[in-house]
Amino acid sequence: MAEQAKRGLARMFAEHRQVLRGFFVRRGASHDADDMVQETYLRLLRAHQGQGEGIANPEAYLFTVALNLAREQAVRRRWSLLPLEELENITTLLAAEESVEDAAERAQRRQRLQDLLASLPERTRAVLVMQYRDGLTYRQIGQRLGVSSHMVKKHVVRGLSVCRRALADTAEAW
Repeated sequence: MAEQAKRGLARMFAEHRQVLRGFFVRRGASHDADDMVQETYLRLLRAHQGQGEGIANPEAYLFTVALNLAREQAVRRRWSLLPLEELENITTLLAAEESVEDAAERAQRRQRLQDLLASLPERTRAVLVMQYRDGLTYRQIGQRLGVSSHMVKKHVVRGLSVCRRALADTAEAW
């Protein structure tokens, strides 16, 4: 891709960055808006590189890409929402690390863990469920949610950290 074309696309993108961010926020992606803006730009660059003569109307193409990305995200969000009733399976798997505890203590811990999972951000909770309940890899989870494997790992680490810290605090209080 010619340097001049890259600079032109970068300039156009810089001019429309805030508008695109608002576009995504209005469609319910407030937490992912910045990532989606960047993904829109990357898709624009890839499309521009793949075409021999370049895109005839880059601005229109940019907003078409953004609209398609927003639709993809809405579909992902629709099926990734997890009813709280399904958290029992995941809490059983996460709480199973200590088998020496008596049944009453395990039940209390499981309930506490279920409450903790319910308090996590929706995306973090969905990632934990997909990993521990469904047995998916970071890569598979990332593909389903439209994020990188690295971002999936961050959600897992963050979610487990919150759960472990809260469970440790509860144990200390006893």
